[in-house]
Amino acid sequence: HYYAGRLRPVVAYSMGLIYWWARLASHMPALVNFSTHAPLLRVLAKRAAGIALQRHVPAFAPRTFKELFLERPSADPALPAVILWPDTFNNHFFPGTAKAAVEVLEAAGYQVLVPERSLCCGRPLYDYGFLDQARRQLRQILDTLEPQIRAGIPLVGLEPSCLAVFRDELVNLFPNDEDAKRLCQQSFLLSEFLMKHADGYQPPTLRRTALVQGHCHHKAIMTMADEEVVLEKMGLDYQVLDSGCCGMAGAFGFERDHYDVSIKCGERVLLPAVRDSSDDTLIITNGFSCREQIAQTTTRRALHLAEVLQLAMRDGEQSSESDRDGLHAETRPGRAGTRAALLGAGLALGGAAWGLARRRSAEVEK
Repeated sequence: HYYAGRLRPVVAYSMGLIYWWARLASHMPALVNFSTHAPLLRVLAKRAAGIALQRHVPAFAPRTFKELFLERPSADPALPAVILWPDTFNNHFFPGTAKAAVEVLEAAGYQVLVPERSLCCGRPLYDYGFLDQARRQLRQILDTLEPQIRAGIPLVGLEPSCLAVFRDELVNLFPNDEDAKRLCQQSFLLSEFLMKHADGYQPPTLRRTALVQGHCHHKAIMTMADEEVVLEKMGLDYQVLDSGCCGMAGAFGFERDHYDVSIKCGERVLLPAVRDSSDDTLIITNGFSCREQIAQTTTRRALHLAEVLQLAMRDGEQSSESDRDGLHAETRPGRAGTRAALLGAGLALGGAAWGLARRRSAEVEK
C-alpha cells in the first residue's frame, strides 16, 4: 500500500506496463527498434526507462506471432483442441518460439487455438505491485476464455513466469472463482502437456549434447521433471545446471540499480558454463529473461524446448545459431528497417517541432 497515491520508480512504468508498450510498438517496430538501438537514442531511451546502459533493449519482431498465426490455414476441427497462450514476450519479441510450439502441438495431433482478443496474464503488473490492474487483466482472461475453460480445453504456456500466474497467483487473487480453479488445473508448460496429456506422444530423436537452465518459476511453481523426460526420450545427452537464478530474474537484471548483482549471479555458474560449452552444444532454457541474459553476456543464443523439438522434427539440419532462421527477433534493425525508422523519426521530430512552435506562438499571442 506504500505507493497508494504516490508515483512509483520509473522502471515500474517502463517494465511493469510492457504489455501496453509492446502493443504500441507492434504498430511501428522498425521505428521503435531504431530508437532503442541508434547510438544516441538508445542511451536516452535507457535512461528514461531506468534501464542499465550496459543492457541491450530486445528488438521487437517485425510481425507478432498472432499476426503470423492468423495467416495459417485452419486446422482440422475434428482434432482435440489446445489453447496456446500468446504471452507478451513470445508474441512480440520471439514469435519463432510460438510458431515452433504450434508445429510441435500439431504434430502431436492437436488443433491449436490462440485467443483472438489481446490478453495479458498480468505478470509484470504483479511483479511491480500493480495488483488492481493485474486483477483486471486476469478477470478479462477468465471472461474471454470462459467457454474454453468450462469445456475443459487445456492451455499450454511457453513462458514459465506467465504460466506460473495461472498456477499460483490466479487462485490467490480469485479464491472463490470456479473458472479460476479450472484454468489453474488446465494450464501446463509444453513438456508437462506432452508427457502427461498428449496420449501416445513420442518426441523426435535428436542426438546432441545440451546444457539446460531451469527458469526460476519453472523450478519453484512447477518442476523440471517433465522437461527432463522429454529430453531423455529425444536422446539428448544433457546436463541440467545447478546454477540457481540466471541473474536476469524477469526485469530485475535490466534495472539500472541491479545490473551488477544480475551479472554476479549469472557469472556464478551459468554464464561460464555456456562460454565453455562446444559450439554444437545446445543451450536450452524456456524463460525469456534467461535467454536474454545468455544472449547479452555470451556469444550464444539459447533455445526454448519448442524450438529444440522443432529442430529434431526437421532432422536436426543446420542446427547452429547462425542457421536458425526466424527463431528470434533481430537484435538490431536491418537496413530497410533503419531507413524506414529514420523516415519515421524525421516525421516524428518534424511533427514535434511543429507542435512546439505552435504552442510557443500561442503563448506569445497571449
